[in-house]
Formats: sequence, C-alpha cells, structure tokens
Amino acid sequence: MKIDAKAIKELADILEETGLTEIEVADGDKIIRVVKGSSFVGAPAVAAVPAYMPSDPAVPQIANMESPGNVATAHPGAVKSPMVGTVYLQSEPGVPKFVDKGTNVKPGDTLLIIEAMKVMNPIKADRAGTVTQVLVENGQPVEFGDVLLVIE
Repeated sequence: MKIDAKAIKELADILEETGLTEIEVADGDKIIRVVKGSSFVGAPAVAAVPAYMPSDPAVPQIANMESPGNVATAHPGAVKSPMVGTVYLQSEPGVPKFVDKGTNVKPGDTLLIIEAMKVMNPIKADRAGTVTQVLVENGQPVEFGDVLLVIE
C-alpha cells in the first residue's frame, strides 16, 4: 500500500482540532488509522497504524437511538463506560443482543461487553428498569465515561 502522507497529516490535524485520541477512515480495502499519544519515551505524538480489515466485514449495526445528544451524562439511568475499549452488543456473531431498546433488565443482567486489551468485560445492570436508549453500535470504540445506554 502506498503511504498517503497528506491524508495522515489531515487526520492528525482533525485529532488536534477535535481532541479525539484516534481516528480511522476506510476507502475500499485501504484503511488509515491515526492514534494520538503514546506511553513510549521518544515515540511520535501521532502515528499511522495499519488496521485489520476482515475479508467479509459485517454490516455495521445502527444504534436504536432517537438523538444521543439529548441524553445528558448526568441522567440518573445513564450507564457509562468504565473503561476504554470496543463495545459488543452480543456474545458472538449470529446470537441475539444482550439488550435492545425496550428490554426489561434487573440488577446483574449483562447489558453488553467491552473488550479491552483482549479481555472481554461484561457490563452489568446496577438497577432494574427498561432500556430506553442504546447509544452505541456493535464494534464501536468507546472512551471512559461515554454513555452506553439508558435504563429508566
């Protein structure tokens, strides 16, 4: 693959402007992923990282939300991400989601999984109620404190 330095620079500029820590764009089978920051001494502040592209990518699932901007992080039923990672709404492909909009849950029910450093971390309900909004998509990266869903 030919390195597109201009595209990498533009993505790095977007990271700076928005405060994001990583960004990924795809064009056909070409993917550019730029990650800001590093814990290694002397490492570049922004580096292009090759990303894995599955040969048969699944169609992304669309979150069932009305308007995620309407959900305040202070909402009493907001379930926030306790870590940085990748969200999975089901235990494996082809099986039903743990929860969906309208699902009644009780304390201890698994709501979703966050993969962090190759460890699958189940996120469990801390209250009983009904899931009124799912604000993430399957396979979506999340940051610490992001609102994942709302239970009312």
